[in-house]
Amino acid sequence: MDHDIELRFQKLTKHLEKSFGEDLDIHAMLFLIGVNEYGQGHKKYSKQEKTDLIHVAICTLLVPSGYYEYKGRDEEGWPHFELIKKLPAIESNQQQHLIKEALLDYFKSNAYYSENIPD
Repeated sequence: MDHDIELRFQKLTKHLEKSFGEDLDIHAMLFLIGVNEYGQGHKKYSKQEKTDLIHVAICTLLVPSGYYEYKGRDEEGWPHFELIKKLPAIESNQQQHLIKEALLDYFKSNAYYSENIPD
């Protein structure tokens, strides 16, 4: 695993912890991104909706890499994506690295986080 990505990801985690008052793991960050992209805000979500929100987050994170393309929203407001190219078969630690790097890019590109802020 890239040591630089891990350090940057830890800094992001600490930043989000200050904002949300608790330590967020990758799944919690994916959920937050899904809620943000869905645009319905904080509310009670069913187990299936939570799974769908995480899927929306993963698709959103992989759009810049060319794996998915955003297609629009359905009548309920859910974002939909099309798989453009299949993800390569990679090991779990490589998946973690890919997701962490994409999370960093997402939070920075949406101006939710800057790596230039002091610890």
